[in-house]
Amino acid sequence: MRVDTQHYYAIAASCREIAVKVGLLARERVGGLQEIADEPPTPRATMIGDRLDPACRALQQFLQRNQVSFEVKAPDDFEKQSPESGERFQVADFPVLKLHDGAVLRRPSTRQLATALGLRTQPSLRDYDTVIIGGGPAGLAAAVYGASEGLRTLVLEREALGGQAGTSSRIENYLGFPNGVSGEELASRALQQAKRLGAEIVVARSVRKVEIGAHCLHLDGDDIIQARTIILATGVSWRRLDIEGCDRFAGKGIHYGASRGDSSGTHGLDIFLIGGGNSAGQAALNFANHARHVTLVVRGDSLEKNMSRYLIEQIKAKSNVSVQLDSEVTAVRGESRLSEICLRDGSHGEVSWKACGGLFVFIGADAETGWLPMEIARDQRGFVLTGDDVVKAGHWSETRDPYLLETSIPGVFACGDVRLSPVKRVASAVGEGSMAIAFVHKYLESRRG
Repeated sequence: MRVDTQHYYAIAASCREIAVKVGLLARERVGGLQEIADEPPTPRATMIGDRLDPACRALQQFLQRNQVSFEVKAPDDFEKQSPESGERFQVADFPVLKLHDGAVLRRPSTRQLATALGLRTQPSLRDYDTVIIGGGPAGLAAAVYGASEGLRTLVLEREALGGQAGTSSRIENYLGFPNGVSGEELASRALQQAKRLGAEIVVARSVRKVEIGAHCLHLDGDDIIQARTIILATGVSWRRLDIEGCDRFAGKGIHYGASRGDSSGTHGLDIFLIGGGNSAGQAALNFANHARHVTLVVRGDSLEKNMSRYLIEQIKAKSNVSVQLDSEVTAVRGESRLSEICLRDGSHGEVSWKACGGLFVFIGADAETGWLPMEIARDQRGFVLTGDDVVKAGHWSETRDPYLLETSIPGVFACGDVRLSPVKRVASAVGEGSMAIAFVHKYLESRRG
């Protein structure tokens, strides 16, 4: 029986017992829902291994950024908690993945893991109207608009969807999210939208070669697909530290960038972040909820030069976050893992060694475009030239002018961070991705004409 609101109020006013009874029933109902909400979701995968091991960390990031629920157990803990399984693993097996369907993977590649989880790793067609290389904000925006406008659209992502933005713990200034949004949530929503509109999303695959003219893409695993147009949205990679000895600690205390899940491994530790931009600021706030203390090491004399005001204010409000300006890390040391860093204070010339539970690096990024054919013009740091920049550099031979996001090769476009542009923001990447599809249509129309 259904009673509208006004009738219920009238009945409750005339008979208090009914109001009390309804209140008790509502409390029981809400309590039951609360119990359900408090129950953690059953993980789709259990990872057995050292949480800090580089191979384990890489798979954790892949799972998290592909929205796959998982838990991590140390080998000893797993054996204690699951003695009835009788499973014993060798050191060379780790990390081991036990999936919800019973499958066991020993030290899998990301592609093997993706396949076992049922993620799409194989293109379903051999030719597409547009192939988007890279699944960050620019690539996903292009996928949404391409698919919604009837183009056969394929996205190829080597690692995980969302790009660098997908690792952001909180983006406060993205339009339409008054309370902010995590990069992971933004990527998840964009992925769902692209799929619903008909875009095909393939993960754990990379492009080895692009045939210019034919627009053929050679993938790892020897697949070849044909594209009428190509959109480069491969983003950038964090620049490496140029400090002697730091390479041997990569993944063993020194990390480039940070995902939201990295913070869980810093409980009770004193950690350091290098960088003064928004990515470093967002990471510092995320780590502050877990680490004992977070120190932001900034080479410049002010955060205001490269960091948004809202982040600066939030950092100032955190009692366990300190900012060391005009400073740099000059040396690192440790045994099997990083244990100490040497800080130089540029304003006073002081040098001191600090115990370090983890060093996370955000010192700028370069485009990894060395795999592209030489015909696609780039600058010295690998960023792809488009539009007027192509003409100015003398790399355009067509009678028409290149479209704004078109590279030196007609029908090949670039958008987002991989493109030479002074603006590096999530919103601008999304705008460029959607704009790229408009130019794809223009190019295809010109070919038909």
